[in-house]
Amino acid sequence: MNDSRVCIIGAGASGIAAAKVLHDQGIPFDCFEKGSMVGGNWRYLNDNGQSSAYASLHINTSKTRMAFSDFPMPQHYPDYPHHAQIAKYFDDYVDHFGFRDKITFRTEVVQAAPAADGSWEVTLAGGKNCRSRAVLVANGHHWDPKWAHFPGRFDGLQMHSHDYKTPDLFAGKNVLVIGMGNSGVDIACESSRVAAQTFLSTRRSAQVIPKYILGRPVDQFTTPFTSMLPLAVQSLSMRLLLWVAHGSQRRLGLPEPAHKLHQAHPTISSDLLTLIGHGGIKIKPNVKMLAGDTVVFEDGSRERIDCIVYATGYNVSFPFFKQEVLSVRDNELPLYRRVVSVQHPHLYFIGFLQPLGAIMPLAELQAQWVARLLTGECRLPNAAVMQREIIREREHLRRRYVTSARHTMQVDFFPYVRQIKRELRRKGGRKKAAIGENAGKKEVGGR
Repeated sequence: MNDSRVCIIGAGASGIAAAKVLHDQGIPFDCFEKGSMVGGNWRYLNDNGQSSAYASLHINTSKTRMAFSDFPMPQHYPDYPHHAQIAKYFDDYVDHFGFRDKITFRTEVVQAAPAADGSWEVTLAGGKNCRSRAVLVANGHHWDPKWAHFPGRFDGLQMHSHDYKTPDLFAGKNVLVIGMGNSGVDIACESSRVAAQTFLSTRRSAQVIPKYILGRPVDQFTTPFTSMLPLAVQSLSMRLLLWVAHGSQRRLGLPEPAHKLHQAHPTISSDLLTLIGHGGIKIKPNVKMLAGDTVVFEDGSRERIDCIVYATGYNVSFPFFKQEVLSVRDNELPLYRRVVSVQHPHLYFIGFLQPLGAIMPLAELQAQWVARLLTGECRLPNAAVMQREIIREREHLRRRYVTSARHTMQVDFFPYVRQIKRELRRKGGRKKAAIGENAGKKEVGGR
């Protein structure tokens, strides 16, 4: 391995998207994966120890929206495939395009450091070193659990949603799930079917969106055209669809959130409101304190609890960077277009975004852009321009979204596609942006 090669860290969904693009472009690379399989978070019980997938996990974006542009998911897959089907899809993707032999499995990158000549010194577990002309970071951002901390002491079982696999341990118990994101809601729904009682604690509630509206996967209602409408019009349209789907969620037992529909990442569930209606899930406000076998909530109510599940999100972490190379505070990772490090030339991040939609096609598009930066077909603006744009986008996020570490990487799918397409047209580009073009066409018509 020498410094003419590119280093990709991780062979999850974003890592294999990057590997495939570089493979197609004939750019030499090494992809290092800590575990023995591709798939990352979607590989249940992944032996890299970092998967947060639980046994019943299904995707919450439809298969046509999640698929890579040139590799449709099988026709026999359901609209929302199971994690085992997604893992097989990733295996098939790697094998179909023939780059599995370029992934080095059971090999952890323990350090990546910039060298004086602009290359990167990459150190592998066991001490082996190699030089790379660029580093593409694709180690994911759903593996380092973020815990909430409350005053007092709790005597029962406490766990993070990252470690949840099946609801068996909840049988006959009083369970409290803290957090109303997608994982928290899924776990609360599963718990309610076996637990004596399940409580779901939320600071500000959420607008719950079903997986289907009018018989169609809900993400099919968003298209390149609708994404160009004013945000107020988009929000009104979705609120009308939700009213058709289930009316007022307050009448069904879930408070309406104080924030507007497009001010928070959506919570997707077709089960939650029904299970609240059945009484299996009771909604509680934020936790005030822990008191032995009891939890006290901010409204003054108290419940005896046997088990607490913290569905409180994840830290954005890069254990292979020293603090002086890269540090992340409150999940703020300042990157140009969510990809390019301004401080460190030839350092790129693939999949470090939280879209209103699927990550995989966006990771593919990011990788296409990075490949063209590496070949010189595209160029970056100067550092000052990139820094101004990072600040502008950060301010936009703060104006639009509820203040939360969850929203530091938020993007809208189609506007982001258009943004990266513009970067792909920044001279000197010579070729058409194949992936970007295909992504847009695919999203308009589906499959």
